[in-house]
Amino acid sequence: MIDHDVLIIGGGLAGTRAAVEVARTNPGLSIGLIAKTHPIRSHSVAAQGGMAATLKNADPSDSWEAHAFDTVKGGDYLADQDAVAILTQEAPDVVIDLEHMGVLFSRREDGRIAQRAFGGHSHNRTCYAADKTGHAILHELVNNLQRYNVTLYDEWYVMELIFEDNQAKGVVAYRILDGAIEVFRAKAVMFATGGYGRVYNTTSNDYASCGDGLAMTVAAGLPVEDLEFVQFHPTGLYPVGVLISEAVRGEGAYLINAVGDRFMAQYAPSRMELAPRDITSRAINYEVRAGRGIHPKDGSAGGPVAYLDLRHMGRKKIMERIPFCWEEAHVHLGIDAAVTPIPIRPTVHYSMGGIPVNVDGRVRRSATELTDGFFSAGETACVSVHGANRLGSNSLLECVVYGKRTGFAMANYVEGRSLPEVDSDRYIKAAETQLQSVLDNPGTYRVNDIRQAYQDCMTEHCGIFRTQEIMEAGLVKLKEIRAQAERVKLDDRSRTWNSELVEALELRSLMRVGEIILTSALNRRESRGSHFREDCPDRDDEKFLQHTIASYSPEAGVTIDYMPVVVNQFEPKDRKY
Repeated sequence: MIDHDVLIIGGGLAGTRAAVEVARTNPGLSIGLIAKTHPIRSHSVAAQGGMAATLKNADPSDSWEAHAFDTVKGGDYLADQDAVAILTQEAPDVVIDLEHMGVLFSRREDGRIAQRAFGGHSHNRTCYAADKTGHAILHELVNNLQRYNVTLYDEWYVMELIFEDNQAKGVVAYRILDGAIEVFRAKAVMFATGGYGRVYNTTSNDYASCGDGLAMTVAAGLPVEDLEFVQFHPTGLYPVGVLISEAVRGEGAYLINAVGDRFMAQYAPSRMELAPRDITSRAINYEVRAGRGIHPKDGSAGGPVAYLDLRHMGRKKIMERIPFCWEEAHVHLGIDAAVTPIPIRPTVHYSMGGIPVNVDGRVRRSATELTDGFFSAGETACVSVHGANRLGSNSLLECVVYGKRTGFAMANYVEGRSLPEVDSDRYIKAAETQLQSVLDNPGTYRVNDIRQAYQDCMTEHCGIFRTQEIMEAGLVKLKEIRAQAERVKLDDRSRTWNSELVEALELRSLMRVGEIILTSALNRRESRGSHFREDCPDRDDEKFLQHTIASYSPEAGVTIDYMPVVVNQFEPKDRKY
């Protein structure tokens, strides 16, 4: 058994920032960080566009109140406004702190940090490092893990949260290198395991974004919050699915249809291409439905995509401000974006829902109770600063603000506490049995085939446009696929660096999370933010201005409850742009 005072699962921005804050707050604490990949390969490294903060470098009239209002309105009034106030008030300080760590933000001519426009924001407040902002921030935070002597366990797959008597006591993990199973014990455990984009078949998320943390949380008998709110980013590179950053539109790119119209004038005339992502994604799909989509091979009408047009921006600006966008189009499609428009369509991008937490990162047992020793932050958590739809450049901000707050809270929580009692032999034997049962399964299905069928089902039955009939059919199909998944056969039956075994374990996470997403969406009979019901097209504040709280058990399946939204500053209004 391996012991630490604080144990963090996940090596992205939230996890690494929390680790740094624990060490800063109490340098004497032992900190362990477990990551499924090396932290530098966490999905945070792929974040491109930037990080919002009211530095007022580009617009002196900006304020944290304006940032908060934009965030609450962008989230269709489902965000908890106390959490949003903290996010926006603390934003400038965390940006300056990152700069002092060595993050190389892009600069104005006068030397101050540059700030660009982003969708749904009323002021130019997004700080950036060209279009590789996540890369710049994560590298500095990982360097600081070494500075603060954080013990790193990279390429370990965490199988189970040890949660007894309402207390998180540690985790059971499997070392991918050689198949060893170990119990890690701690006074405080933090999940920072990222999102669940791989529940769908086309996503900007990396292959590790399987919802493992969420699946382990519900397996421990704890609820998850607002999983029906899945963000489709408008500009996924077609047909690859990788992201073309919103920063590209922030720098002035156009969205055009088959007849060359900037069609966002019909859907969000005041914001055009910088409308919130849910509105922009639906607009693209409406254009495709109306026959104004484009066939990317010849540019003719009636195809599945729209164009992202950079040509008017000029090569110099493209290569200075958004070089990675040009590189993506060139590498994946052979396109020179300075002379040829880029084919795009919406792609699954972000998880607004997650593990319910308070503003100090403490995981909730229910709407009114907290757990002991269990914390979470980042995309895997739901403190609900994004509500029903996240604004671009608020996700890096959430990871850093709430990663820092959660690290501080854990450092204080563990002070004077003893390590919990854990029967490590029992957990190791159970994990060994689970792994061996997967390896020995004499089934007939391949992991990849089952995963593809599941992702296709989620995409077809719980996508941008939803109805009761479509979702009910999807739940029936998911249960059929889940039964087939019990008969998965592995070709590789070794324990040494068996990526097929890891994929089989991840498949279990995907299926558990997908069923909760679909059930939560079916029960929310309204349209709000990213959750759009064609059979219930209006927002219903009377019945559904509340958070979905979903639990899962093998006996009862998914059960749904609700929790009030904190509304203390901005009363809900019609959401128009």
